[in-house]
Amino acid sequence: NAMQDGERADRQLRLERMMREYGTSLLRMCTLQLGDPSLAEDAVQDAFVKAYRQMSGFRGQSSERTWLMSIAINTCRDYLRSSWHRRVDGSLTPDDLPERACEPENPDCTVLTEVRKLKPRYREVILLRYYQDLKLGEIAKALGISLSSVKYRLKSAEKQLRKRLEGWYFDEE
Repeated sequence: NAMQDGERADRQLRLERMMREYGTSLLRMCTLQLGDPSLAEDAVQDAFVKAYRQMSGFRGQSSERTWLMSIAINTCRDYLRSSWHRRVDGSLTPDDLPERACEPENPDCTVLTEVRKLKPRYREVILLRYYQDLKLGEIAKALGISLSSVKYRLKSAEKQLRKRLEGWYFDEE
């Protein structure tokens, strides 16, 4: 029983550290995925609860950050599939985003607005690659897909964004 209490205390300390280290990053990603800051807070909270419950099963096959991103993405997917979410207005304004969600050089969030319009499978790879700085292999692990699927989705998403943002940015070519 004393051993169980010690393990529980260790898990709790680990969870608190993960919340400090990754909480803002997960909140940004969930807000961009869900388009609703309040719902994103709920999703992050749910993701940390799931992480706490699954902590003993984490074998270190990916980084802790990648593992948490995977849990958060799956939580967002669950939220997006729920019938309640389909009835909510998911329009997101720059003022709704958590701190540092907009790029400093693009304070109007035009790029983020277009990223939000992508289908979830494309939006996820863009958010993980460019907003969370995950490597392609980490994205594959986080999403549970092959590396070639990540590359395909990323290329498709970039092509869609390039087309949508044509004329918005200066093309130096």
